[in-house]
Amino acid sequence: MTHEAVEHVRMPNLTLPPYFNLTLFMNIGPYRYPALVLFLLLYVFIVCANWAVLVTICHEKTLHEPMYIFVASLSINALYGSTSFFPRFLMDLTSDVHLISHTACLLQIYFIYTYGANEMTTLCVMAYDRYLALCHPLHYPTRMTVKKALSLVGLAWLIPAAFLTRNISWLAKQPLCGNKIHKVFCANWNVVSLLCGSMEFRNKSGIYVTMFGIFLPLVFVLYTYMRIIIATWRHSAKFKGSVFQSCLPHMVSCVSYSITIFCDVALSRSNLEEMNPFLVIILSLAFVMIPPVLNPLVYGLKLSRIRKHIFKIV
Repeated sequence: MTHEAVEHVRMPNLTLPPYFNLTLFMNIGPYRYPALVLFLLLYVFIVCANWAVLVTICHEKTLHEPMYIFVASLSINALYGSTSFFPRFLMDLTSDVHLISHTACLLQIYFIYTYGANEMTTLCVMAYDRYLALCHPLHYPTRMTVKKALSLVGLAWLIPAAFLTRNISWLAKQPLCGNKIHKVFCANWNVVSLLCGSMEFRNKSGIYVTMFGIFLPLVFVLYTYMRIIIATWRHSAKFKGSVFQSCLPHMVSCVSYSITIFCDVALSRSNLEEMNPFLVIILSLAFVMIPPVLNPLVYGLKLSRIRKHIFKIV
């Protein structure tokens, strides 16, 4: 067996400690306490902004419509994702030891990745809602009822949970040949790259997650917007403008989330040790920071009915 083959088919290290070491924290140095203040304020804003949107939609009966149910789902998901990440992250910023047990690491992967998948599936459901509203306006009231909207939101949360449960269960059973993660949180690819076995097998695992968790949902969103563009192409400029205004919040959410996911995927395949640690942290955390900040601003300020009721409650 060649040396290269030995490197690709490694035997598990039986003396490996039962924890992972988040090594990127060691390179933050003097940035630690400014980062702590910045991320604490960011977390407080995310909680307050999304809670305001959620309470407004729940409190006002006139907002109990499919479109606002989907917006409420995004706000709940933002609270779920940020609360799954920020408390542990803020605690690590104040600590000199950055170790996380295997169980806690896998749970963190589950929570953060279900948040990310929930965001994507909810955006898919919202794209379908916009398609029905704009391409089949006469049938929209019967084809998209509140009950159906709630069912779609339930599926948007249930499918990622089932998929990630299966993935994490499989990951927990695999032998590890390392325990250093050059990141500030546990991520699927970072743990998969530490598994004993061939690199080809690990690459296939990463491609599988990327294909079903990112690529296919984005294709669905693009397909629905293509259908909307085709349906409105021959209408007047005024009608096209109203369609654009109706779709703008969802388009902003989709584009921003797609960019943040691309940053995370690109970083997972890059040599992070050669990059500025603070830049790596910002880019790797973009998908848990930007959508929860941007969504309540986009929907709370752009949708006049939400904006009006938010100011009444506040």
